[in-house]
Amino acid sequence: MEDLINGRCGWCGNDELYIKYHDEEWGKLVTDDKTLFEFLTLESAQAGLAWITILRKREGYRKAFHNFDVQKVAQMTGEDVEQLMQFDGIIRNRLKIKAAINNAKRFIEIQKEFGSFYNYTLSFFPDNQPIINHLKTRSEGVATSPESDAMSKDMKKRGFKFFGSTICYAHLQAAGFINDHLVDCICRKKEIHTS
Repeated sequence: MEDLINGRCGWCGNDELYIKYHDEEWGKLVTDDKTLFEFLTLESAQAGLAWITILRKREGYRKAFHNFDVQKVAQMTGEDVEQLMQFDGIIRNRLKIKAAINNAKRFIEIQKEFGSFYNYTLSFFPDNQPIINHLKTRSEGVATSPESDAMSKDMKKRGFKFFGSTICYAHLQAAGFINDHLVDCICRKKEIHTS
């Protein structure tokens, strides 16, 4: 795959949904916990699948998981799981559905301990600051980092499911804690002009 397509990171190709996600969300720092919970839920649902598959079902996930209201998701029951197993709007994988409910409970525990999931996430970064990488080509990118290793290890210890280091790294990229836009990407150039 090309490094850049139409001035953008090549992974988004020419798919309009992917381009919109790349331009408007990916790599932009997310500071609110509601969006962080949404990203975490979607990333863990993605395990083993293409991200575009999840993006196309995003509205279904919003419907299925109370618009990512973490308190409501944490209270979902086995009955809810059974209903969602019949719902076409999401990936109908029982373990992943149960993981979303479990992860909501763990997410709330972290909010109580750290004040916010955002604070918790930053605690894994040097000087509590996001990382901006300077990748010239896609081949320079990585699938994990010391931060994603440490965070996923801690999350596993806390009982999170479907959140290994590779998924954690993708989450950190999506939520802008690690900015992996290529240096020649139009998004990187916009950042320079707006900062």
